[in-house]
Amino acid sequence: MSAIDQNARASGSFAAKLLETTALLQQAAGDYAAVISPTSPARITLACSLGAEDMVLAHLINQLQLDIGIFVLDTGQLHPETLALLARLKASSRAPVEVFAPVQQSVVQFVAQEGQNAMYKSIALRKQCCDIRKMEPLSRALAGKAAWITGLRREQSGARAEVPLVDATDANCVKLNPLANWTWGDVWHFIAIAQVDYNPLHDQFYPSIGCAPCTRAISQGEDFRAGRWWWEDEAAKECGLHVQPSQRAPDNQPAQTP
Repeated sequence: MSAIDQNARASGSFAAKLLETTALLQQAAGDYAAVISPTSPARITLACSLGAEDMVLAHLINQLQLDIGIFVLDTGQLHPETLALLARLKASSRAPVEVFAPVQQSVVQFVAQEGQNAMYKSIALRKQCCDIRKMEPLSRALAGKAAWITGLRREQSGARAEVPLVDATDANCVKLNPLANWTWGDVWHFIAIAQVDYNPLHDQFYPSIGCAPCTRAISQGEDFRAGRWWWEDEAAKECGLHVQPSQRAPDNQPAQTP
């Protein structure tokens, strides 16, 4: 059974949510348009993880022909299915798609010092791996940007239950979450009706997909993000991309061997 067959169940307010999302994207494209010249890069970009939500947003940006860029963090640990989807997105997207990779020397040094499977040894080492492979590349991706777009939804986890449509916590780079109000059923309903390309791992019970060593399929009834860093305590299960400093879990706890 495909992920569409499993999940595509629109909520009663789906039409209103789609209008809300579309309006926010259109307004953002205008608010953060290039200011130097029409050929300059837009000051807003989509952080595309290549998950279902972000593929919906990439589709809308292209469908609406908005001047919003797209970037992907290639951590060097992505599944082959994810890399194949990235190649298809780059080939089909009207919006430019930039790929940001970690600094190779930093990766080499980390693996040499801590081992290929360091993320399983402790929360601190896992977060250090995320810092090298995600956080530093993210800082380059957002350099010079006034706003960025994510696929965060309130339904995804308790830590994201109060995600706003517009998060101006960082005045230097506003974060927009156009799907904040969408359900998982809404996401897959849109994928079905708009024929959005998606990662085939979703068909194998991977609702949330990250790096290969840190992602597994989930079982019936498990939490949406149970397959991410499944050996860790629930409070620690973020890589840092979407965590406020006050929400960070302590790093000094050991990780369980998966």
